[in-house]
Amino acid sequence: DWKNKPFPECIKPVRFERSKQIQTNSYLPSGDFPIIDQGQSKIAGWTNDKSTVINDNLPLIVFGDHTRVFKYIDFHFAIGADGTKLIKPDEDEFCSRYFYYYLMNLNLPSKGYSRHYNLLKESEISYPEIPEQQKIAAVLFKIQQAIEAQESIIEAAQELKKSTMQHVFTYGLRGEKTKETEVGRVPESWSLKPAIEVFTLTSGKTRPENIADRKNHETRYPVYGGNGVMGYSTKFFLSSKALVLGRVGEYCGVVHISHDKSWITDNALYSKKWLDSGTSIDYVALYLTFFDLNKLKRRSSQPLISQSIVYQQKIPIPDNQEQQKIVNILKSIDNKIKLHIGKKSGLHDLFKTVLNKLMTGEVRVKDLDINFSEVV
Repeated sequence: DWKNKPFPECIKPVRFERSKQIQTNSYLPSGDFPIIDQGQSKIAGWTNDKSTVINDNLPLIVFGDHTRVFKYIDFHFAIGADGTKLIKPDEDEFCSRYFYYYLMNLNLPSKGYSRHYNLLKESEISYPEIPEQQKIAAVLFKIQQAIEAQESIIEAAQELKKSTMQHVFTYGLRGEKTKETEVGRVPESWSLKPAIEVFTLTSGKTRPENIADRKNHETRYPVYGGNGVMGYSTKFFLSSKALVLGRVGEYCGVVHISHDKSWITDNALYSKKWLDSGTSIDYVALYLTFFDLNKLKRRSSQPLISQSIVYQQKIPIPDNQEQQKIVNILKSIDNKIKLHIGKKSGLHDLFKTVLNKLMTGEVRVKDLDINFSEVV
């Protein structure tokens, strides 16, 4: 009982002045009006230029012609310069949110950085009557709201971790006086040690073949690259706990800990020998994360962090008891972040499954009592 129409017959033309699109180098970090472009983030930047703002024909769907990203926009906005298409469904035939979700479920094959709008124009839209469209949209909107709630919790916890690190690595946990050092203010009782006196580093090995995306009973050993775990292998060469630092790439300097058997690639460094038994690996990993080795990377054809750069850094070290308390505090925040990242991932999977089942009619909601006031 669903109708079918070619995509071009389902939309109304949207006219706006292309000259008012905003170039990326003009994006502001904050401002009066959000900028929407074809990137993954919903809001790419901000502008204060009122003349660029689109405030009629809302809601609109923004399509990334290169990225194949769809965004539902129901607020005043300015548009980024490159690769964006504005789509307005015929509201006599469609609930706007239903149309947005239907487009999200389309399989548009990637053509690299080529434009994809022609693929969209060749698509066909299937749709029930508007009341059922509204119920479908309401179900999917609720899941999206739950995802956004998890994102807000994760963001708040990450900010909490950042501010907590700033406090504990400056003032410690005992309320003692601080002293000025070459790494900034630290508690008076803390000592400074060069990293080379705490551990020695070495590069990893060439990555093993046949790396799997997921861990299972065969591919159970994590493989660390320049940005952390890049997959799982049947092989390992490191069998003890070690500090792992990204060596090559834009995220070089990122800090991880290999807790068990693992493989470290030559895009990373790892602690071959731990020299200071009074300093915990967990504490050092947290301090180096706070310090941010990435800011010291060599900018050549490929960003790089070398052993010598790391060795030159001084690490402020409290006694063992305070180290462990700092580790416990920050790990508790990390555990909260991981919990909500897991919830967000589960909700994403749920959204994809429900989206497909609703948009193909495998699951019908037309006879269910669903409040759709939020999507009308």
